[in-house]
Amino acid sequence: MTSTLGLPDLVPPAPLATGFSAAQLLAAVDAIAPQVIAWRRHLHRHPEVAFQEVATSQFVYDTLAALPGLAITRPTATSVVAELRGGRPGPTIAVRADIDALPIVEENDVDYRSTREGAMHACGHDGHTAIVLGLASLLAPCAAEVPGTVRFIFQHAEEMAPGGAEELVQHGVMDGVSQVIGLHLWAPMPVGRIGILAGPAMAAPDQFQCTIVGKGGHAAIPHECVDPIAIGAQIITALQQVVTRTVDPLDPIVLSVTQFIAGTTFNVIPNSAYFAGTVRTFEPSLRTSVPAQMERVIRGIAEAFGATADFTYEHGYRPVVNDPALTERLRDVVTRTFAPDTLIALRPTMGGEDFSAYQQRSPGVFAFVGAGNAETGIVHPHHHPRFQIDERSLSIGLRYLTAATLELLSVG
Repeated sequence: MTSTLGLPDLVPPAPLATGFSAAQLLAAVDAIAPQVIAWRRHLHRHPEVAFQEVATSQFVYDTLAALPGLAITRPTATSVVAELRGGRPGPTIAVRADIDALPIVEENDVDYRSTREGAMHACGHDGHTAIVLGLASLLAPCAAEVPGTVRFIFQHAEEMAPGGAEELVQHGVMDGVSQVIGLHLWAPMPVGRIGILAGPAMAAPDQFQCTIVGKGGHAAIPHECVDPIAIGAQIITALQQVVTRTVDPLDPIVLSVTQFIAGTTFNVIPNSAYFAGTVRTFEPSLRTSVPAQMERVIRGIAEAFGATADFTYEHGYRPVVNDPALTERLRDVVTRTFAPDTLIALRPTMGGEDFSAYQQRSPGVFAFVGAGNAETGIVHPHHHPRFQIDERSLSIGLRYLTAATLELLSVG
């Protein structure tokens, strides 16, 4: 039989034998793995970008509604929260998945490629959603045995600041939560490996914009113009000295200009030029000092050549900082649950994630699950039109989240 969603009807794990244990639930992961892959492929076919996840959130809602014992709410128009209230006393744990896609045209030649032109799951959020749906389907039939509450957060708009996480926190999804966990399928890491960093794990992704206004004119008589392209080029070069000459070299920072827009034809110096980019940091003090240093450089160079500059700087998500004590517990979970070489050392990434909003309310850990496979050509980076994952990472991610959740509920 198939559901109205076009997927096989969910067959929940067989009822557990007497006694609720981590070993029993982990043994059920392999049985549900094909369903998790099917969910992921359905989501991959039907991506929706940030704040537009109407069908995606409805799919998540309908899938959860088929499970027993979940209290399901819609905090926003395109997010879903399901709460499993256990039959025994215990803590409240939050598990988060992000559901939005990116505005990218997919170039993969697979039978589950995106059917929505200009949208693609190019960051693994389809896999994250499928994994957490799998976790809910494993735990829901066992609600009476669960010691505590598990809150499954299916969050919209991770890819667009100010992000969906902050909005959900304001709607109370972290109220009463003692700990929060999440994961990212990570293409730079080979499948079969898991990395969990203590402390800073992902950077704060801020963004800036600048318009240089000069004086346009004929390209053959540049001395009668104030050339915003030439001025902008000098500014962009000089901005790198903010990194190399005003910041302690031991403090990680990235300053990248990613857009430069000016002019309309070959023989006209335009009146203005526009550039934009991003700054990535971990240290809170840098998020305060760097914008001021950038503005001094920009305005100083512009004024020196007779131009003006309109500079704006927007703070994005906070850095993802994993709780050290909780990190050690979950590293131990990995070493107990997987092969000895599964847990690997991992360096922080300058990528950003709004999971940090949840960590402002409760101790949290964001783990990285390897999803790359060079032998099969799964080598493209996140946000690339040919991004893919090794789907074996889905069952690995589900096994990790299951074991981590049970650890936080103190289920042996």
